[in-house]
Amino acid sequence: MKNIFELKSPFKPQGDQPEAIKQITDNFIAGIQCQTLLGVTGSGKTFTMANVIRNLNKPTLIMSHNKTLAAQLFGELKAFFPKNAVEYFISYYDYYQPEAYLPSRDLYIEKTTATNEEIEKLRLKATSSLISRNDVIIIASVSCIYGLGSPDDYKELSILVKVGDLIDRSKLFNSLIEMQYVRNNYELSHGNFRIKGDIIDIHPAYDDTGIRMHTFGDEVEKIEIINHVSGNVIDSLDKINIYPAKHFVVTQPKLQKAVSYIEGEMKERVKYFQDNNMLVEAQRIENRTKMDIEFIREMGFCPGIENYSRHISGRQPGQRPYCLIDFFPDDFLLIIDESHASIPQIKGMYNGDRSRKTTLVDYGFRLPSALDNRPLKFDEFEQVTSRTLYVSATPSEYELNKSDGIIIEQVVRPTGILDPEIIIKPSTGQVDDLIEEIKITIERKEKVLVTTLTKRMSEDLTKFLKENGIKAEYLHSEILSLERVKLIRELRLGKFDVLVGINLLPKDLICLKFH
Repeated sequence: MKNIFELKSPFKPQGDQPEAIKQITDNFIAGIQCQTLLGVTGSGKTFTMANVIRNLNKPTLIMSHNKTLAAQLFGELKAFFPKNAVEYFISYYDYYQPEAYLPSRDLYIEKTTATNEEIEKLRLKATSSLISRNDVIIIASVSCIYGLGSPDDYKELSILVKVGDLIDRSKLFNSLIEMQYVRNNYELSHGNFRIKGDIIDIHPAYDDTGIRMHTFGDEVEKIEIINHVSGNVIDSLDKINIYPAKHFVVTQPKLQKAVSYIEGEMKERVKYFQDNNMLVEAQRIENRTKMDIEFIREMGFCPGIENYSRHISGRQPGQRPYCLIDFFPDDFLLIIDESHASIPQIKGMYNGDRSRKTTLVDYGFRLPSALDNRPLKFDEFEQVTSRTLYVSATPSEYELNKSDGIIIEQVVRPTGILDPEIIIKPSTGQVDDLIEEIKITIERKEKVLVTTLTKRMSEDLTKFLKENGIKAEYLHSEILSLERVKLIRELRLGKFDVLVGINLLPKDLICLKFH
C-alpha cells in the first residue's frame, strides 16, 4: 500500500528509535489500543512519533499540555511532512476573562476577550483539512476537548463550486452569509467576500489566499486562487470547496428551531424564579435571553452564542458537546505528549468550568443549558478515543495501567549524548559568574537558557545582559503564543544567544534541539 504520509528527513532512526518504532507499529496493527513510549529527554521521541504516523497512515491528533511545546511539535512535524496537512489547534484567545458572578460582592464580570486572528485561522484550517482530506496531523492543546460546532452542520453548510456549474448568485451570497462570511467590496480580508460585476472574490477564513470566480451570467467560467492583496493569480482550479468562516454555524431551519427551544427554556426558567420569589433573577434572565434571541433572528448569531450550543446542535440535556475530536474519522491515532502532565490537565478542565457556570445559572445570568457548553468530562474523552500512544519520560500510574504493561523504552539517544553534568555554585556574585559562563558558551557557538523565579526578574536580567553586550531575549506567559514560536525559532537561527525565562522555561523547551 502506498503511504499517504510522506516522511521527509535527512536522518535515519538511530539508538533505540528503530526498535521503538517497530514495536509501536506492530502493536497497533495487532489491535492493541493503548501503549506507552517511555523515552528519556533528547532520545528523539518526536522523530519516533513521526515514523509511527507514517507507518500507520491514519489521521493523527497529537495533544500537548503546553502551547509552546505544541508549537515546537507543529514546527518539527511540518518539516517532517511537508506534503501533508500538519495543522495547529490551540485556544485563540490572547486575553480571556470569562463571564462570572461573585454573589458575595454582587459583582457581575462580563466576558472580555482579545482573540488572535492568526490562531483562529489556523483552527479553521485544522477542521477544513479534516473534512477535505485524510493525510492530516493536528497538534493541539487541551482546547481540543472544548465545545465546537457540529461537524455535520459544518459539512452541510460547505459549498462545492465547479467550473461549468450554473449558480444562483443570490442563493450563493446568502449561503456565504449563513457561513458567517461578511460582504465587503473594499477590503478582501479573512472571512470577507466581494462582488465586482461578473467576478466574485472570496477570502476563506482559514487560508492566506483568496478565491476568484469568473462568471458569465449564471455559469462559472473560471476558478482561480489569488493573492488577496495584489490580486495576482497563483493557480487555476476545476473545483473548489468553501468552508464556513466560524465553527459555530448552523442552517436556518435548525437555527429557527433552536430559537423556539431557547424561548421555551427561558419561560420555564422565569417561572422557576418567580415561584421561588426570585424576581430580580427572573427579570434578569428574561431580558438577557430576549435580547440574545433578537440578535440571533436578525444576525444569525449573538454574543456568547456558544452558551446556546445545546439547542443549536439539537443535543439532549447533559449530552456531551461536539469538539475537535468529532471532526476526525472513527479510525484515528491519538498521541498524548508529556502524558504525565497532559492527562491531569484533561481531567481538571470540566470541574472548573462547571463551578463558574453554575453560579451564573443560579443567579439568572444564563439558562441551565449553558452548562452543556463545556469541555469533555474525562470519561467522555476516553469514550471518543481508542488507539492511543502515551509519550513521556516519566509516565504516571494512569498511562501504565491503560497500557496494560506494554511499555516501549527509548533510552539510548540517537546522538549518543549523555546527560549533562550538574554544577551547583554559591549565590554570591552569581550574575557576574553567569555573564562569564555565557561568554564561554557563546564562543563555542552554543546557546544558553537561563531561568529566574519571576517574570520581572527575567525581564530585568535580560535588560542587564543586553546592556553588557549580550544578545538576549526573555520568554514567559505574557508573551503571545505565536510570538513565543518566533522567539524559539530566532534562537535556533542564531539571532540571539541567550533565552531568559521563569523556572517553567525548561518544561516549555524540553524537546528543543539547538544546533
